[in-house]
This record gives sequence, C-alpha cells and structure tokens, in this order.
Amino acid sequence: MTVAAVILIPDFAVGLADADGEPAVRRAAHAAWSGGTLPVVIVSDDPGPALAEALAGMPVTFTRPGPDEPRGVAWFVHGLRAAQAAVGEATAALLWPVRYAWVDPETVTSLVESHGGPAAQIVRPAFGGQSGFPILVPMAFADRLATRLDLHANDAVAALIADGAEVLDLELGDPGIIYDLATPRASLPEYQGPPRPAATAAERAD
Repeated sequence: MTVAAVILIPDFAVGLADADGEPAVRRAAHAAWSGGTLPVVIVSDDPGPALAEALAGMPVTFTRPGPDEPRGVAWFVHGLRAAQAAVGEATAALLWPVRYAWVDPETVTSLVESHGGPAAQIVRPAFGGQSGFPILVPMAFADRLATRLDLHANDAVAALIADGAEVLDLELGDPGIIYDLATPRASLPEYQGPPRPAATAAERAD
C-alpha cells in the first residue's frame, strides 16, 4: 500500500510564488516526497517550461486536466487516476492545494502512517483543533467524488463526511496545515509537533 500526493495548481502564479526563496510548488513537492508519498502528481492546466523548471530534478508526475474538466474536485479525481496509473499499489492520495506550501514533511509522514485501517477512512491533519490540508483520501472514494464535479475538492470531501464517511482527525501541531502562502513562514505560529506519536492503523486496531 502506498499513498500518493496530488498537488493542485489551479492558479499558475500561486504555484510559482516565492516560498522562502523557492517556488511554492517545489516546496510542497519536496515535503510530499520527503514525507513518503509515491507518486507525487502535479495537476495543472499549464504544465509549461516555467513549471518544469521550478520542479527540475524532482521525482514528480505531471498531468493536465481535460479542457472540459472544471477546476475543483474534477482535478483531484484526475490526479487520483494519474496516481493509480503511475503506481498501481497507491490506495490513497493527499489532496494538496499548492498554496499550502508550509506543510512539514513530518506531517506528511504521519498522514501516510495513519493509512491502512478502514479502507474508506479519510484522515485530516489538525492544528489547535482546526483541520487543514493536505487531506488523505482513499482511492475507494474516487467514483463518488466524480459524481460531485460541481464542488470544490475540499467541499466534496466534506460532503463525503457528511454522508457518513469515516474520518480521523490527527492533531499534528503543524501550523502549515492551516496557514497558506498568505502568511509568511516567519509569521507562522511555532511548530508544536504531535502531542504523541501518530498511531498507525495497526496500533489503533489493538
């Protein structure tokens, strides 16, 4: 079982925005890769030279949505399909808007390690009781998400939870999961780390 990362770039300028001296998309992709996701899928309707240059040397997969696919959950579903095509063992993916570039790799690792329990369990990181991004979404939800293409991706996930999907909120102490690029990294609250090691699925089942 592996967990992919699907990084959404609906706004090309945000993907290339400065994030402490490097493009936001590169910082997010590095956190995803360092944290243990495979593959790292970049979804953009303009995967041109600038984006390729920003991600030079990074082990990422580019995919371009169809011209009729609305931005939002359609792009995430597109990324889920691309992740499965790249790595057939991928059983979940992180829903990751590129503007959340301050996420710590350790947060990614905790999310990856949380996967493996109920096949249809959504996992959300939290900071100070507030859930944020990236959200771990099992591949089992791909077809249901594809019926809600009128929604933004996070609203579609919220709809799944409202309809009874099991959800686990993990308090991970990472301010980057709720503060996006609008907040300079130097202005983020202090990283706290999880209050205890995140339980693996096997440990939670004991």
